[in-house]
Formats: sequence, structure tokens, C-alpha cells
Amino acid sequence: MLVDATAVPANRGGVGRYVDQLLAALHELGADLAVACQNSDVAHYGTLLPSAQVVAAPAAAARRPARLAWEQVGLAGLADRVGARLIHSPHYTMPLRTALPVVTTLHDATFFTHPDLHQPVKRTFFRSWTKVSLRAAARCIVPSRATLEELVRVAGAVPGQVDVAHHGVDPATFHLPAEADVRRAREELGLRAGSYLAFLGTIEPRKNVPALVAGWCRAVSDRADPPALVIAGARGWDTTVDRAVAAVPDHLEVRLPGYLPLDQLAGFLGGAELVAYPSTAEGFGLPVLEAMACGAPVVTTTSLALPEIGGDAVEYTQPTVEGIAGTVGGLLDRPARRAELSAAALRRAARFTWAACAEQHLRTYAHALSS
Repeated sequence: MLVDATAVPANRGGVGRYVDQLLAALHELGADLAVACQNSDVAHYGTLLPSAQVVAAPAAAARRPARLAWEQVGLAGLADRVGARLIHSPHYTMPLRTALPVVTTLHDATFFTHPDLHQPVKRTFFRSWTKVSLRAAARCIVPSRATLEELVRVAGAVPGQVDVAHHGVDPATFHLPAEADVRRAREELGLRAGSYLAFLGTIEPRKNVPALVAGWCRAVSDRADPPALVIAGARGWDTTVDRAVAAVPDHLEVRLPGYLPLDQLAGFLGGAELVAYPSTAEGFGLPVLEAMACGAPVVTTTSLALPEIGGDAVEYTQPTVEGIAGTVGGLLDRPARRAELSAAALRRAARFTWAACAEQHLRTYAHALSS
């Protein structure tokens, strides 16, 4: 299989974690892999996949328009050169002129179901490519049954041609942290408050961060020792977050540290009083699963795939300021409930493995080849 990893971002969020962990699990299962990647990732994948063929895309492919053009004119030629029998395109788009079967990963259906939460250009682009992939790919993969059901409803997907492969969680990165890990995370953040609530994810409209900020303010403002709020993750295009942060009273502490390195995340997530992820639209919700694996009590919503991931091991809230304030305040007052959620989260997160995800991908590849 030739896997096109050229869309993987440098900071390894979202699709980056999916591709890296999937490839490592496929390699562990003995899959015969070739990987196309950015030149800056050649050493990374060479170390991660010692028996795979790792090939750098042209330097120009570091820019998105050139990458998409190379996908159409160069990827199929690379597949011939490495002797591939199948191409896996793990981020919506795919080469259209190839005799090989192509498997495409479609990460969510929110470009159809929640169009107002996406920039117009991205909305049009990903809706178009989702429809193309559903029509032209030999098979498609989605990360949740909720996403499959939405694609059937809004994009005409045929369930028999779309397979569900839940993401996994890497226990080497996401695990119950030691006290030293928690202490280091706090020191890196420079927190003054004695405790904190955590958010992890790209700061974009569907993550509902302004409502989280306002709900947290309402829940903790009158407490003698209010926990801080730490909003970690890359900045997306949500233009209302800064206004929400500016409205935070001076006696409360809110931090936006940006992207956090992977080796800090267990201490950051596991050291929080709560991890809040009040998203209004999720195709999977990887930050929820990763927080669960760190033993964090998680507050999230019932949007799309989130109940499929959280089950009964998380606390659900309405995605409104009032709902978030009530749920957060209630859990802060109930340490026994937080401990119960923490234990349940660890048990449930252990069921989501990258090995199982890779096994489903191998079954999908086999179906694509046989078709």
C-alpha cells in the first residue's frame, strides 16, 4: 500500500496523529508499506517505519495548491515506481487518474451538517471532495458510525462501500500521569491558580470555546480559590475567542499557550480538575479520548460522534453558556463524581486501540483490492 502522508501538518494535530499512529500500527502488523511525505518528514517516517519505503514529495508540495496538483499528476506515477497495488489517501482528496484502487478517509460530515461552522472556501472544497471520493474511491473509511450515518443522510453514501474504523489512543503518550508529569506541565504553563480546567483542540468555531470561557467564568467567579482555564491548541479562525477572553474578570486566570508538545499532554490533561470539550460538531473527538486515557474527568456534548466515544464515562452538557456553567460548577462541587468519571474513562479509553484501527484498515484494503 502507498499511503499519502503529504497532508500531515508539522504540529501533529488531528490528521497527523491519525496518520502517524495508523502507519505505526500497520507496520507492526507486517503490512507492506510505502509512504509519500513532505521532505521534512522523511527522517521521522524512516525511524517510525524502518521496513517501509519512504519517499519525499517534490519540495513545492509543501504549499497546499502544489501538493494538491502533485496528488493528481505525480502520486500515481510514484505508486508505479514503488510497486504499489493500492493507494490510501487519508484526508478527503484522492488521485483521479490511476488504475489502482484508492481508499480515502473522510473524517467528518460537518461540512454538510454544520456549514456555518466552516469557512466558505473550505466548506465548498471538502464537500466537493467528499462527494468525489464517495463516488470514485474503491472504498472509504470514516472514524465513527455517527459520521457514516450523516454521510448516508446528506451525501448519498452507500454504507456497504464505507467502513467505520474508530481511532485509537497511544498509551505511550496518553496515560495516567505521574506527579512529576503534572508538576512539569504546571511549571511550563506558569499557572498561579491552585487548579485548572483544560481544553485541547484547534480553536475554531465548532469547538465552542467562547461559550466555554463564559460558562467557566460563571461557574467559578464566586469561588474562594477559582480554578484557571487553560485553552491549549493551535489557533484556527474563530474571531470571537479574543473578545471572550478579554471579558474575563481580572481575578480569574485564563491562559492560551498555543500548541503543546506531545510529551506534555499527559501531565496537562491528567492534571486538570476537568477537561472540557463542548464541541457542537465532531466526526470523532480525539481530544476527548486522549483526555480519558489520561484519567481526566471529561465534560463534553452529545454532538454527533462524541457519545459514541465517551459512552457513560464522561459527563454531558448542553453546548450553551448556561449548560456549561451548571455542569462545570456541579462537578467541581462533587469530587467523588470526578473520581468515578476518571476511573470509568481509563477503562473505556483502553478499548480504543490503534491496532484495532489498523486491522480494520487492512480489511478495507482487502475489500478495495478484491473489487
